[in-house]
Amino acid sequence: MDPTRDRAWQTLTRYTKSEALLRHALAVEASTRYYARKFGEDEELWSVAALLHDFDYEMHPTLDKHPQDGAPILREEGYPEEIVETVLSHAEHLALPRDTLLKRTLFACDELSGFVHACGLVRPTGLEGLEPKSVRKKLKQPSFVAVHARGEVYKGAEELGVELDEHIRNVVAALQPIAGELGLRTSESAS
Repeated sequence: MDPTRDRAWQTLTRYTKSEALLRHALAVEASTRYYARKFGEDEELWSVAALLHDFDYEMHPTLDKHPQDGAPILREEGYPEEIVETVLSHAEHLALPRDTLLKRTLFACDELSGFVHACGLVRPTGLEGLEPKSVRKKLKQPSFVAVHARGEVYKGAEELGVELDEHIRNVVAALQPIAGELGLRTSESAS
């Protein structure tokens, strides 16, 4: 099976109904695709991995099941092992090696995309003008968003070999074109 974004979206929406989870998948996809372009990699393949990384979260919301219990479903649906292994490797608790650029990128984009999205939700201008300094300040505030794995934001940038401020700028840039789909205010929605 040749994995396509459309097929991955169908799989995702078959198992995921939560608007928040769908928006998270879109945010991670946009960030991962941004890096695929930056690194000269296969955007479609990277998009598929990003869309599917949490596809099973609604049925397996605990670490003893997610994402490992979703992997057999992806295999049954014919997704290549590269996608399945990438999805598995984003879960820190499985301690799998992130031995490809795609695996490191998905891990680096997962938590930060969600965090940047949350930052955009509380700003009157959404992502417009959102600077790394503001994101880093929010990362240090335990009361802001109950992100279970703030450390993964730092570790992801380090594993990817990208300085944190640059990574934040990249993720903000990746999410800006889809801000409306993510429920964020945009300059168009403000006027």
